[in-house]
Amino acid sequence: MYKLNFIAVFSLLFALTACSQTKKTVANRSVFKNVLIAGSVEGDVYGPCEPSICVNPANPLQIAAGAVIDRYYWSHDGGHTWDAGKLESDYGVFGDPVVIADWKGNFYYAHLSDPDRDGWASEHLLDRIVIQKSTDGGKTYPASSFTGMSHPKDQDKHWLCADPRTNALVCTWTEFDSYNSERIETDRSRILFSRSDDSGVTWSAPVVINQFEGDCLDGDNTPEGAVPAFGPKGEIYVAWSWNNKIWFDVSTDGGKTWLEQDIEVTDQPGGWSFDVAGIGRCNGMPILVCDLSGGSNRGALYINWSDQRNGNLDTDIFLCKSTDGGKTWSKALRVNDDPPGKQQFMSWMAIDQTDGHLYIVYYDRRNAKDPLSTEVYVAASQNGGKSFKNMQVSSSPFAPNCNETRVFFGDYNNISAHRGMVRPIWTRLDDKRLSVWTAIMDFRKPPVKDNDD
Repeated sequence: MYKLNFIAVFSLLFALTACSQTKKTVANRSVFKNVLIAGSVEGDVYGPCEPSICVNPANPLQIAAGAVIDRYYWSHDGGHTWDAGKLESDYGVFGDPVVIADWKGNFYYAHLSDPDRDGWASEHLLDRIVIQKSTDGGKTYPASSFTGMSHPKDQDKHWLCADPRTNALVCTWTEFDSYNSERIETDRSRILFSRSDDSGVTWSAPVVINQFEGDCLDGDNTPEGAVPAFGPKGEIYVAWSWNNKIWFDVSTDGGKTWLEQDIEVTDQPGGWSFDVAGIGRCNGMPILVCDLSGGSNRGALYINWSDQRNGNLDTDIFLCKSTDGGKTWSKALRVNDDPPGKQQFMSWMAIDQTDGHLYIVYYDRRNAKDPLSTEVYVAASQNGGKSFKNMQVSSSPFAPNCNETRVFFGDYNNISAHRGMVRPIWTRLDDKRLSVWTAIMDFRKPPVKDNDD
């Protein structure tokens, strides 16, 4: 074990300090090779945006991704080239793409429903979370299962996680009595949980896990952004935002029962819903991961988020850590390492479960020559979140102006990591056209072939 840990640390140090085959130097800044996954075409109403990505732990050369509103992509050469498809479901497809893989190598694509195929005009707009499974490396998603159907309530903002011990799947999300309802006192929202023990074929009846319900206005007083994570012994952890704070819950019996009192992790000044110039709605919802590696931080929990505690012109990226199963949490650590006064926003975090290294992708304006100029950075930590190395990964800046173009830019980006293969995914807006990209970040020697093709 000591030999493996030494190799992993040496590999990461080498990649962070020297030019590798996957990056070049431009104006004294390291830029990793960028790969266009897909762009928009004339007539697109939504997307591609709000992208999700996952490296297959059973075959890292297989990578799957998704984007609003019904797009999916796959690569079987580690993300260098991509193919694309359009998702179809018995229950309709209406965005919020979430792509994960279980530990046997199956991909899952979770999304919102559109049962009447009328989009926002649908009478039963978001009546369930739909999960579709791919057994061919993300090329096709023929099966549809679902959780959370409850007419006329709306289901939204979901995320998935797979247990490496049992391959069980869990899903958490927000349920609205009536989405965006003005009847604040009567219509409420809450965090729901469901579990599948048969690879997503069937799902348990959803249970409410949060102590405090919120309103239905899809803002700071709505509990949203629930992200689950499995612990080393099968514990199930969940974190979300509500009422300008980040909250946490845990189940030690597979999701049957939860804490009677939610744990308050930290303040989130300004809440999870805020504005950044050019973006409009810019979510700072929390992302939760648990270290399942064999390293010294095994069992540690990490939460990443963004907020505007330093002012609405100085959004920052933060991290806190727990080493006692979420009972107590460290003070917020500022992840971005630039001087105060610039915008960093819309982050997502991944953990490489083979070595415990953390990676956080986010938009960054530290080098901006104008208010909208935006780049993409990844911050990496190899010491359990004590410190981070910030790396620019986008090859060129872009200047989003969604308020003027009325383009939906999405609510999140994503990142995935396994055995030193790190693949961020993000949205760009150039000349009023959206596109989604990844970067080739290899901190160990990558696999040489895809055995499943």
